This record gives sequence, structure tokens and C-alpha cells, in this order.
Amino acid sequence: MSSKRMGAALAAVVTLTLVLPACQRGGQEATTEMPAAQASQRTPVIPLPAKVLAREGRFVLDAATRLQAAGGNADAARIARDFAARVQRMRGFAPNVDASGAAQGEAQATVVFAIDKQAALPSDEAYTLEIGPEGARIEARAPAGLFYGAVTLWQLATADGARGAATIAAQRIEDAPRFGWRGLMLDSARHFQSVEQVKALIDQMALHKLNTFHWHLTDDQGWRIEIKKYPKLTQVGSCRIPAGASGHDPATGAPIPYCGYYTQDQIRDVVRYAAERYVTIVPEIEMPGHAQAAIAAYPELGVSDVLKAPPPVSPDWGVHTYLFNTQDSTFVFLEDVLAEVTALFPGRYIHIGGDEAAKDQWQASPSIQAQKAALGLKDEMAMQSWFVARIEKYLGSHNRSLIGWDEILEGGLPPRATVMSWRGIKGAVEAARSGHDVVLAPAPDLYFDHVQSDNDDEATGRMAAMTLKSVYGFEPVPAELTPEQGKHVLGAQANLWTEHKRTFEAVERAYFPRTAALAEAVWSPKGARDWDGFLRRLVPQMARYQAQNVQASDAAFAVRFQVERDGQGQPQLKLSNQVGFGQIRYLEGKGEVNAQSAAYAGPLALRPPTVFQAATYVDGRALSAPRRYAPADLAALTQRTGNRLRQCQGGLNLRMEDDAPADGIGGRSPRAVLLADVFDPCWIYEGAALDQVGAIEVRVGQVPFNYQLWHDTPKVVTRAANGAEGALEVRADHCQGALVATLPLGSARRTAGLTTLRAKLVPTAGTHDLCLVFASGSHDPLWAIERVTLQPR
Repeated sequence: MSSKRMGAALAAVVTLTLVLPACQRGGQEATTEMPAAQASQRTPVIPLPAKVLAREGRFVLDAATRLQAAGGNADAARIARDFAARVQRMRGFAPNVDASGAAQGEAQATVVFAIDKQAALPSDEAYTLEIGPEGARIEARAPAGLFYGAVTLWQLATADGARGAATIAAQRIEDAPRFGWRGLMLDSARHFQSVEQVKALIDQMALHKLNTFHWHLTDDQGWRIEIKKYPKLTQVGSCRIPAGASGHDPATGAPIPYCGYYTQDQIRDVVRYAAERYVTIVPEIEMPGHAQAAIAAYPELGVSDVLKAPPPVSPDWGVHTYLFNTQDSTFVFLEDVLAEVTALFPGRYIHIGGDEAAKDQWQASPSIQAQKAALGLKDEMAMQSWFVARIEKYLGSHNRSLIGWDEILEGGLPPRATVMSWRGIKGAVEAARSGHDVVLAPAPDLYFDHVQSDNDDEATGRMAAMTLKSVYGFEPVPAELTPEQGKHVLGAQANLWTEHKRTFEAVERAYFPRTAALAEAVWSPKGARDWDGFLRRLVPQMARYQAQNVQASDAAFAVRFQVERDGQGQPQLKLSNQVGFGQIRYLEGKGEVNAQSAAYAGPLALRPPTVFQAATYVDGRALSAPRRYAPADLAALTQRTGNRLRQCQGGLNLRMEDDAPADGIGGRSPRAVLLADVFDPCWIYEGAALDQVGAIEVRVGQVPFNYQLWHDTPKVVTRAANGAEGALEVRADHCQGALVATLPLGSARRTAGLTTLRAKLVPTAGTHDLCLVFASGSHDPLWAIERVTLQPR
């Protein structure tokens, strides 16, 4: 908590010391105060340091630069070598590292890495960085702070994106984090990532000064950690047969298992790698719910007097009803598992999940009901509290602390437990008021499985969009808390659930650059945050992502095309991006848009079949990949993607990946992305001018309905089949309106991937909304619309 109290005390004003000519300063140094927003503009560092003081002059970092580990300190030498390696990758040269500790070497060194345990700094993660014309000195009282100081110097040295020598403005930085818990959560249970991919994420966390990696390792869809005493957890529990086309060989129909787990040696390797970057790993072993994979491996762990047969490892997403039973033998199993887990992960916290534990099986079990009565427990919530308390006691006896999702509050909470609030901030407020430490990880604010934009080429994920700006504006301490209660806020983290993140590229695009926004929210002083300055500092950060081969999303800067009519009714094209930042440059016709292309200044005349390309630039650097707009003819102006249609109900709106063929179109191309409401797939084409429309063309796809919705299952809408194989129905004005087109689904049922359906439209005058629904007779598969085109008569 000391780092949080320190952060609150840091001023939101950055003091800049300006060295003036002697004739102006009268022999004394003049000092002026600069608002944090101005410091944000001039300091190309993310997260923004707590305090920056400008100095006179510049320092040149080049191949002749020497890096000195003060006093020969081994940690300082390792951090210096890490810094040199990062400079090598980004700028093409590696400064020499002197780890001898010789006094004369330090005196002659250009950059000194110093650990002084007696340094007057507010925390082990704090540092000072002094840069002058002759060199630089990074000082901290502990290795973590020294590492973060080195990261800041590396960012300053790579701000221009160039190769070769780096010129850095002289300055003094005094920095420390606002919060002690600055994290990301990765779900490896739903989709599995390799060891090297996990390491790559941890490396980027360190470069954003994040220090807590929450690793979700078990769930209904897979058990990903080797437990020596229970080998079937990985022999059985680490494999599932995916739903839909991707789960079976298209030629033979044979199942294709989806498997993966981490051996204990691999986990030790990842833990060591993270520790070297001052990242602590918090493993999550789910209980009592999200246990289907474990019960598939060892059925006796389930509610045996209710289960008729062992379950499979689940191919479905959502809320499942398989819970661990509450017998002593099951607690022996759980304690055995936790014994091996705690031996692998040396950090203080063990996450036990505790969320979405549907109590149906406990309620139906005579043995558990009898046990509940014998224990004098009021209900199943109290039973879960008893369960959690028993696990908390075991972890406490092994010098570990239990942390769980905010459902562990229900029924009562053990006094030493920590709460991670995900159902908004309510759980954090309740827990902090009760004296419990809390970590903020609320949905949807910090759920990075939410999409980042409403762009047509946005990746898969849950709606609504959690934009870069919304993440940047997140405040970890709820306003409802008093200052004293606010001290229980350890920090915050972003969560990434991977049901719809099949590849690591998709994982990286979901994390970055939103992780940069999160980093500033949890590191920098609250009053120092500055959105415009952040965007300017994000320009070199996007270049760093590219240079490190990090697949960061450009959704915030991607150019969006909007067709509208001018005063004479002629079509024109408007260009914009989500954040209103940078210069949009465009090209009409053939060629490739670049930094010298025309600057967009206003709506453009639209003359199909002209092709437009556009991208966002700042100071000649591209912030987005080029986007294209290419209407084949004026009729195509009536074409709308599924993303531009309105969902009828707005229930559970997901952008889902088409699963056929299993490895993507042609084996390499990205799969199509389909947007639909899982509860009620229904779309509205708003304001269709039908006077001259004679036909409708709709491109459709299908995905398996692999959703466990528990008590929400009755919300799923199924429409009676129109014809033997069903049809897509189009109705005027509303979904009970006149039927104006029927598009049979027969060809789509027999085609992998997307299918284009066509039908004549009943002649209709005027402008109408069109409602499009699938009358297919079943909700599985889930049909979805990729795009709609209205064709002229």
C-alpha cells in the first residue's frame, strides 16, 4: 500500500528546471513549473513518469557508450546487459557492459546502473534517472526500480524510431508507481498459447512497467498445468473436441482434439523468465465451479449422486453446472494440487476463481444437502463460503494468500482473502468497506476480450467496444470509497478471455495498444494523465511495437469511410478515425497511399468504380494500415456489412469467427468474422430506399451454437423453419411486418464458409426499415449475416 499512498502525494504538476544564460539568471538556476499536460507532450515515455525536470544539453547514446554496473552488483550488471540487448534490437548497436565494479570504471562510465539500498526513494519500484551531456545515471534501492529506470531510458533512446546513435534530451526523472498491482490476465484454458508466446507477453508487460501476470490455467474447456500426482488432469483434461467444423476432419469426419498443457519444467522456466523482468505470476486454479475438465479426468470429484455419466471436457463457452463435490476426499485432491502449484509459483497470491459456480448440482444432491444441514449452513452460497474458507485456511498455513473473483463475497468471506472485482466495481466497494484488499478488473471496462471499435474489419470479441480512450480514462479507486477505504485498492488489471481469440496474433491485437493506456492508469499520478499527450507519446510506442513484431491493433487510428449525399443528392465520401488524431492521407485510383499522398480536408466526390485508399499519419509515420473503399457501382452504395446493421434486441452481441474451413480460408487467410446476437440473431437494415430496388443479395455464414447459458437459456429465440431447409426472411418496417423476400438456406447448409443468397424483392414504394431473421427451425447452428446488398430493378 505504500506505493499507492506515495502516488497520491505526488503533485500533478511537473517541475521543469530551465537552465538560462548567465546574463539572465544572475548566477542562479531559474525554475518554473510546467503543467503535467505539457510534460506529457515533451516526454516520449509510457507510462508517464511521476516527475520530470528539464536540463540543458543532450546526451548521445552510441556504440562507444559504456554501461557500468556500480560496485559490480550482479543485478545491476544483468539489467545493464538487458538494456544493451534491447538497444541492439532497436537501434542496431550494443553498448559495452562493464560489470567489474572498479571505481575508476564507474567514474569513466557513460551510463551508470546503481543499486543503493539506502536511497531515499518511496518504494522498491521507484527510481531516479539523471541524464546530462556526459552520460546518465539510473539509481534505485532495489533491482525492480533499476529495471524500470532502464526501461525509461530505453524508451527515450528509441523515441525517434531510427537506427544508429540516439540523441536524448538532458533531464532528471523521479518516478514511482501509483499502485503495487499492475496486471494483465491471460486465459490459457480456452485457447492455449506456447511457452514462447507467454514469454513474449511477459516481456511486453515489463516494458509497460506492469508487474503482475494473472495466468488462468484451468477451466471447463481445459486443464493446462501438469500435476504429477494426478496425471489424468492433463492426459484427459487438457484435450477437447471443438464444436463445429474445426472439431472434425472434413474428409473422414474423425474428431480432431484440441490439446495443450504446460509441464512443470516449462512453468518453472516461465516463472524464472518473469522474475528476471520483475513480473510476479498469480496462477488461477478454478474452484468450486468451472471444474468440468477436472471432473472429466476424475469423475469422482463431481457430484456423483447427481451425475449419470462422466462429462467430456467441454467444447462450449459460458456458464457450466459442473462443480466439485464437498467431500473430504475432494479437498485432499485440491490440497494436493495446490501443494504442487505453490511449489511452482513463489508469489504471495493464489487465485482460486470462485466465479459463476452454478449451484444446480449441489441443490440436487442429497449428500451435499445433508452435509449442508449438518454444518448448519443457510444455503448454497454459505456452502461456497465454507468451501472457500477451507481452501483459504490451507493456503494460509503455507504462507500464501487467497484471491478470488467477487462471487467469493457471497455467503461471507474469510478475513484474510483478497477480492478481484469483475462484475463492475460493486464487489470492490463492498470488500474494501469490509476491510479486504481489492484488485479492480471490472467488466466491461477492463475486459480486453471486448472489441476495440465498430470498424468493419474489427477482430472477434464481445460488444460493446472498449476503446483505447475508455481504458485510458479508467480510475482504479472507486469514487464511493473514503480515502481510508481506498487504501485497500491494490491496483488494477485487464482480463483477456480467449474463447474468441484462437491465435496469439489475436491475443496481441486485443492487448495492444490498450495495455499502454492501462499502464498509465495504474502507474502515473492520477492528476498527470493527459489524453492528447498520451496519443502523441503513442506514436513512437506504435513504432516500437512494429519493430518488436508485436501485432498491435491500429483500430483507434484506422480510417473509416462513410457515404452520404450532398445538397444536390450526389454521393460523397467522408473519412475519419476513432480518436480524431493524426493526418488522414488518401489516394484515389491506382497506387499505394503513403506519407506524401493528399491530405484529407473534407468530403470527397464519389464516382464509382473509383478506388480510395487512406491511412493515418503523424510526422510521416503511419499509425494505421491502409484501408480501401471500392464500390463497384452506384448500386453498391446500398451495400452494408453485418457490422453496419442494427441488432434487433442487443442481448449478447458477439463478433465470431467462422469455423469452416478449420484452418482458415485456403489454410492461411483470416477467417470471416460474423456479428450476431447469440440470444436472438436478428438484424435491421435501417432506412432502405426501396423505390428502385428489385432484388436483395445476402452473404451468410454459420457457426456452432456452443454456448452454455444456464438460467439465460430461455432467452434464446428459435424460429419455425420456412421450408424444408429453412430460409432467411426479410420483412418490411418491423419483424412482424410484410414478408418482402425469402432466401432459402439449402445452398448455405451444404457450403463451408460463406454463401451468397439472392432473391427478388416484392415491389415496395418508399423508404422502410428491413428486418432480417433466419427461420431455420433451430438455434444450432447459429446463422449470421456478413453483408447485405440491395440491387436495382
